[in-house]
Amino acid sequence: MFNIILLGITSLLTDISSEMVYPILPIFLVDKLKAGPAILGIIEGIAESLASLLKVLSGFWSDKIRRRKPFTIFGYANSAVGKLFLYFALSWHWVLAGRIIDRFGKGIRTAPRDALIADSAKEGKRGAAYGLHRSMDSLGATIGVFLTYWLTVKVLNNSTQQIGKIFLFSLIPAFLGVLVLFFVKEKKEKTPLKAQKIEFKWNLLDKRLQMFFIFTFLFTLGNSSNQFLLLRAKTMGDSLATVLLMYLVFNIVYTLSAYPASKLSDKIGRKKILVLGYLFYGLVYLGFALAPSSRWLWILFAIYGLYIGFTEGVEKAMVADIAPPHLKATAIGMHATLVGIGLLPASILAGILWKTLGAQAPFFFGSVMGIIASVGLWFILKGL
Repeated sequence: MFNIILLGITSLLTDISSEMVYPILPIFLVDKLKAGPAILGIIEGIAESLASLLKVLSGFWSDKIRRRKPFTIFGYANSAVGKLFLYFALSWHWVLAGRIIDRFGKGIRTAPRDALIADSAKEGKRGAAYGLHRSMDSLGATIGVFLTYWLTVKVLNNSTQQIGKIFLFSLIPAFLGVLVLFFVKEKKEKTPLKAQKIEFKWNLLDKRLQMFFIFTFLFTLGNSSNQFLLLRAKTMGDSLATVLLMYLVFNIVYTLSAYPASKLSDKIGRKKILVLGYLFYGLVYLGFALAPSSRWLWILFAIYGLYIGFTEGVEKAMVADIAPPHLKATAIGMHATLVGIGLLPASILAGILWKTLGAQAPFFFGSVMGIIASVGLWFILKGL
């Protein structure tokens, strides 16, 4: 539990940093750097997908050398450095570089960190452990969004031309989060390194896990970057401060639902929670397409928080449950990699749909994919 709390504190501090940046980035690109939705889709798609290729590789090497902590520290440090590029950005190319470095760090740390959580959790409490970590992570996101809102209103006077200064402030919690990791205690592997033979083969995985990975990738093709949700709110006439408050609502709901949902999955099974979560996603995206006015977006952002709360921790717990013990980090990394790779075509497609067919188009597409995923998971996740 000590490790889980420390990792949660690191995620809390890192998400304070990340969410000080994330909700203002699309507005910074469009209003300050004069880049459009298509450029936003390219940046998010490339950054997430390139970094995600590392998630399965870092997970594999973590399993191979039986070490988690070094990967985790290096990954979080990289993400902190990436934010410097955003502060100095003079064009969208700098933003792309900063996002790649940031996501490179996430790619390195994600699988080893999640495997470290699984290694530290008590038997039968894995869902609760991931849920606690997700809740602390999202609490940091809530604090980060609130800080950005306060800085935007009180310091920047709601001006979009000076929001780059917030990037500099975000570095403080980012580096504090890295320092906390040095107190994490990693269990020493009893099996001698030379006696270990770590191989990854697709046919070694449970059939349900194979199907879940395939479904995850297909669903991700309709799951574009969250920044399109923020851009949608901004283009419907809301001020920057109002958009930030909507995003704050999303993070509050996510924080409050992640731990109870993940803990409940320990008792009633992962499948029911995941099916409900993906259904929330489909309904939210349908709402973003059909909303007649921006006031409906407050409710939609809240329901979107339920989708994240019901899926993120539960998915990781399920993968850790089904994966072969010696390939735990590899399987977690593969799941994250498939999600990340899918974000490249998903975000680019969303940008193209927005530009050619209008702002509603990417959300109609995402809604269909979410509902298909919800129905499909009910049939493939037998016994979970």
